[in-house]
Amino acid sequence: MPAVGELLNSGTARLRAAGSDSARLDAELLLGLAIGADRTTLIAHSDAPVGADAAAAYERGLVRREAGEPVAYIRGLKEFYGLAFSVDSRGLIPRPETELLVAEAEAEVAWRLVSAPRPAGTPKLRVVDVGTGSGAIAIALAATLRKRRMLPEVSLLAVDSSADALHLARENAVAHGVADEIEVVEADLLPVGPAGAAFDLVLANLPYIPSAEVDRLPVAASFEPRAALDGGPDGLVVIRRLLVLLPDALTSTGTALVEIGFDQGPAIETAVAALPGRWSCRVQPDLTGRPRVARVERSTNPVRPAGVR
Repeated sequence: MPAVGELLNSGTARLRAAGSDSARLDAELLLGLAIGADRTTLIAHSDAPVGADAAAAYERGLVRREAGEPVAYIRGLKEFYGLAFSVDSRGLIPRPETELLVAEAEAEVAWRLVSAPRPAGTPKLRVVDVGTGSGAIAIALAATLRKRRMLPEVSLLAVDSSADALHLARENAVAHGVADEIEVVEADLLPVGPAGAAFDLVLANLPYIPSAEVDRLPVAASFEPRAALDGGPDGLVVIRRLLVLLPDALTSTGTALVEIGFDQGPAIETAVAALPGRWSCRVQPDLTGRPRVARVERSTNPVRPAGVR
């Protein structure tokens, strides 16, 4: 029987030849899936033999990865904000950079709940995740607010135009025990009617990659829904559609947090400046220093102190 180390080395070589830029990690994740062990165990027991069934399962995973399929789809899960989410072709795979959007949303909710007294009967904060996909943003926010005992004071809505994506979001919400805390609605951007009443916080990770660049992405991206990636000629077509809704969608002191591409800061500032009334747009960089989350709100909004968590 082949040993763990032998299979990892041969798998890494195959995936590197196939063009993977994370070949060793991919091989470790796929072998771990096949034998039911984590990466730490694999590394610590490189001489352990691997049975025929596990080796065959590993081979099937390697073949799929060599064809370009994302490891997250092969495994059926992706870690995000400390949680494991089910993922498949119904929704975009959550990206690490999107964790900044959740962190900023958590800080915003915390500040709003502690910055002023909230007498009994005060309405819940209304938060909407636009283009929820797998539900990662809304669910991660709900989970962290639950830990901080803030969830009872927040009303969460998750919206997507894809019925398939919403099914995936509901499955993930059930898995993380927050299905009763998140209303899931099918709509184009923001809903109308009672669910579309003004929001205190709008969160959005909408498609922002220019159409011409989508086809130049790594082949793994071709397995994901194109509609979740393609943002039109300049990448901001869908985001601009959301921006024009904000004057009616946000409360008078409401805030929108929108994920953008690293080079789209000036363009989104221009789009916000064109909104009726007085608006501000500040772009928060991610851990690499690249612009990532645009904070859009009326210029009259109070400034939130830095570092509130």
